[in-house]
Amino acid sequence: MDAQRYFDVGGMRALRLEDPRLITGRGQYAADWNLDGQLHAVFLRSDRAHARIVKLDCARARSAPGVRWIATGEDAVRAGFIKAPHQLTFIGVDGRKARVPDRPALAHERVRYVGEPVAMVVAERALQAQDAAAAIDVTYQDLPAAIGAEHALSPQAPRIHDDVPGNLALELEVGDRAAVDAVFARAHRITRLKVDCTRVTPSPMEPRACLSSYDQAHDCYTIRVCLQGINTMKQQIAAYMNLDEAKMRVIGRDVGGGFGQRSTVYPEYCMSLHAAKVLGRPVKWVSSRSESFMTDTHGRANIGAGELAMDANGRFLALRFDWITDQGGYVSSGGVGYIRNIVNCLTGVYAIPLAHARFRVALTNTGLVASFRGAGRPDIAYAVERLVQQAAADVGLDAVALRRRNFIAPHAFPYRTATGTVYEMADLPGLLEEALARADWAGFERRRAAASAQGKLRGIGISTVIEASGAGTAPRDEVLLEVAAGGKITAYSASHSQGQGHETTLAMIIGAALGIAPEQVVLRQAVDEKNLAGNATNGSRTMVGAGSVCKIAAERLIERGRALAAEEFAVEPSQVDYSHGVFRERESARMLTLAEVAQRGEFSARGEGTFGSTWPNGCHIAEVEIDAETGKAEIAAYVAVDDCGVVINHSIVEGQIHGAVTQGAGQVFGEHVVYDRDSGQLLTGSFMDYVMPRAGWVREIRMAERPTPSTLTPLGVKGAGEAGCTASLGALSNAVHDALRPLGIGALDMPLTAAKLWGAITAARNHLHRGRIA
Repeated sequence: MDAQRYFDVGGMRALRLEDPRLITGRGQYAADWNLDGQLHAVFLRSDRAHARIVKLDCARARSAPGVRWIATGEDAVRAGFIKAPHQLTFIGVDGRKARVPDRPALAHERVRYVGEPVAMVVAERALQAQDAAAAIDVTYQDLPAAIGAEHALSPQAPRIHDDVPGNLALELEVGDRAAVDAVFARAHRITRLKVDCTRVTPSPMEPRACLSSYDQAHDCYTIRVCLQGINTMKQQIAAYMNLDEAKMRVIGRDVGGGFGQRSTVYPEYCMSLHAAKVLGRPVKWVSSRSESFMTDTHGRANIGAGELAMDANGRFLALRFDWITDQGGYVSSGGVGYIRNIVNCLTGVYAIPLAHARFRVALTNTGLVASFRGAGRPDIAYAVERLVQQAAADVGLDAVALRRRNFIAPHAFPYRTATGTVYEMADLPGLLEEALARADWAGFERRRAAASAQGKLRGIGISTVIEASGAGTAPRDEVLLEVAAGGKITAYSASHSQGQGHETTLAMIIGAALGIAPEQVVLRQAVDEKNLAGNATNGSRTMVGAGSVCKIAAERLIERGRALAAEEFAVEPSQVDYSHGVFRERESARMLTLAEVAQRGEFSARGEGTFGSTWPNGCHIAEVEIDAETGKAEIAAYVAVDDCGVVINHSIVEGQIHGAVTQGAGQVFGEHVVYDRDSGQLLTGSFMDYVMPRAGWVREIRMAERPTPSTLTPLGVKGAGEAGCTASLGALSNAVHDALRPLGIGALDMPLTAAKLWGAITAARNHLHRGRIA
């Protein structure tokens, strides 16, 4: 398939079909929706991490100008909005299920994190609601806060929920513990490393927003909202509000970034829908950026203590991890990925015969943690690649040689891992060799010496990874194609773009299958009345699921058109050929275009299919230079060689990888959600305090595609949306540690800020100086 091209969109030359609409201000985001007679909601939020609500006096606020209703936790409980949906359904140790506490849509009796909604004010104008919220008088009795997952699980930590002893929602074990312990007992060498995959916030450009309405005549709700998939959002809202899904209508259009944060239901959505029913008028809510920092689900927040057992030749024998995942104040709907995806990729790209992992899910007095670009895949890849790098140092082997020695060989695929996961085809040695050549690995020591002459510490790092694309939760994916009388084809999909370019890639797939220009295809997403089954856009799976089904739907459209044309020609369908948008009767050469078939009646086709996980993989190599006098680190070079299967559009894949690598760089060098250990106050509640990656951080990425087509999908695609995050954490961190190695500096946790690096360099130099004096 044509991998890189420009499109003619209304006379404008564009790399993506959606770009002219978006860059000329014709996008429609959640905050752009308005309805006649709408009211505005504002939420009063807890200003402390853990406290009892002693008094909640709304009298003065209720009499404020424009106020139409104020709801509190009592209203949320009375309405039954107390059990937020979740997927933490694993069976834990001793056969125990997860302890999942109730989560009232508005805090009831206690607050458990800074930013938890305590009351909702609905008024004629947003500023009136904001003023009234400030007039609510709340008296709290402060309680001790449990900040940090390890502290929360300690015996001295305060209990956050009465029904969750020890703040432990779930303890789970995977793998053969006894067999792994036996191997470790006789191993020639054991490498140990503990990593903290720090808490970050997705920070999409578009803050959350919703416009809710209620149709009394039909007893049904409608919400216009930013989302990643219509069905996922509908199911979660219906579950939280105890509704039949048929009573819930979801509408979405353009979405300004997602990264997993849009795939979960939030209390504000339920309460605004409830207010619309109570008041009989639409209710609109738009989050502020400050609210986003406090209440949008965060990502990562995992701690992993890993151990790798090796024989005398550096062969990996067994792996074990003790993993703690921080869920925040409640169990989120998207937090399950930090177990499932870690289990799937526990041994990475290495042929490790045995593995065991212990998982503990902790509750803390902090904001909730849910899926964030990769949802566990970058976390475990980072942990494994850092552990392997440390193992190379421990045994005195080159990091590349150790990887080569332990890669899963190409002939071993499909490969069943120690946790039972089956990887499809990958060429790991080939990826490595191409990355080494493109990065000029052999010439690195010259570059290190040149940097040293300028007072810089230069290091090189490598990360070779494999990840599972999202398996999806829907029973199947569906796409509907409708041909209009003018020849335009409208494709309807349940998946939802948040900037990935679906309007382009899905149109390219349909266009290629039909032999027509992609410009002839228009994609519509989140059209509820089409009643399409399908998965949300997450886990790099849209091309795997919806993309594959686009091809199937196009093929069915051809067969449907062949039958209609045959009826018109009065021949058997087998006598009708199709090519490039035209049906031809074989004997008489009579023809009908797609448009002409549509002019004679309804012309549509629905494609469906069920596709599980595919296995994108890649090798990234980074070089970093650190100014020894300031600690400032810069990315000097970056090479990414990825296998995302068949590439539909090279430019879009390049954009996905570049963006994901930059997000990874953000986490490595600056991004970190920080709470005060004593008070639980959010210390990084704005972009003044929370470090976001800048455009200049990743100035150039040399990319290459080395695809092995997937055998699990009709298109041969594997997915590309998260590859950059998954590989970059390890590559960049390993590069920093390689730069620090000559000074004898050991493992450092992310973020590797200038202050942290300067402190480590200064301490190491002082230690060396004292040693020379002694």
